[in-house]
Amino acid sequence: MQARAGSAAGAAALAATKQHPAAASSLFALLSLSLLLLRLLLRLRLAAFRDAALTLHLLARLRIRPVTLRLPGPHATTLRVWCPASPSGKPPPLLLHGFGGDAKWTWARNLAALSRSFHLYVPDLVFFGSHSRSASPLRSVAFQARCAADAMRLLGVGRYDVAGISYGGFVAYRMAAVEARESVARVVIMTSGVAATVQEMGELAAREEMAVEEALLPDSAAGLRRLVHRSMHRPPPWLPDFVLHDFIQLMFVDQRKERTELLRELLRSGAGIDPLPALTQKTLVLWGDKDQVFPVDLGYKLHRHLGKKSRLEIIKDAGHALQLEGADKVNSFIKSFFLDERDEPEFGTT
Repeated sequence: MQARAGSAAGAAALAATKQHPAAASSLFALLSLSLLLLRLLLRLRLAAFRDAALTLHLLARLRIRPVTLRLPGPHATTLRVWCPASPSGKPPPLLLHGFGGDAKWTWARNLAALSRSFHLYVPDLVFFGSHSRSASPLRSVAFQARCAADAMRLLGVGRYDVAGISYGGFVAYRMAAVEARESVARVVIMTSGVAATVQEMGELAAREEMAVEEALLPDSAAGLRRLVHRSMHRPPPWLPDFVLHDFIQLMFVDQRKERTELLRELLRSGAGIDPLPALTQKTLVLWGDKDQVFPVDLGYKLHRHLGKKSRLEIIKDAGHALQLEGADKVNSFIKSFFLDERDEPEFGTT
């Protein structure tokens, strides 16, 4: 009985479609338009949605809030720092990101784990993100180090550890050596070519077979896909163009000129200290054994340069984006190193 009713209804609908072809055509047009609008919505909002989700996670789950500081100096400079909303007795490390993204995106897989043990300070370096800006003509690592050190002073943090990855590793090293030497207790340098000579930096840039800003600040889906594959040993298997374009608009358009100048200055001067001093602080060097941006040989070189006050840890099956691909190991190493109260930790290479 029900089957006959269903057949009758289907026949009636088919008959109605035949009798009213314009209505059927409108229905299919509306369905197609709805699908197109949904696709456009996803294309326009995917990276922005992820960015908003990261912000919500920091604010609601981790209780970490953004503070925008006006730094001292002759040129107007602001720095945005993510820090806990309330005071605590936890140790206060400073985490410095690289060129691949801002603070939220770089440390997305580290902040939850590290915030359980630390009172984190996580800035967007100058010319990264929409709030960290400067009218200064300076583009040196020394300028970035001075800004980060000034921010910590304004926040009332007199003594702290610092960890930096890639470009952030240059800034961390410079802070520990010069701008915040008396304030920095321990240092973690991750996949950073700080020990490379100017000639070696030039050779690394020449391998890209394109201008360094095109390689590290891509403006096309193909360029960003290439960068992801260079930075990760196990890149995501699915990277559609519309997602990559969305990320480029979010991360690589604003202040692109200033970041290009940062890159060129980095190639010319490195950390800006010649000869590079060995740090007086105890230093942990972390490297991925599959790093294609700064080869692992530079990790060994930095470890030899720092001598007995350093320890080198090589993380297997991880590329340049070490904090993402080896997040659990990176979090564990940072936690044990910064919380270690022994006068003389074990040094060497693992």
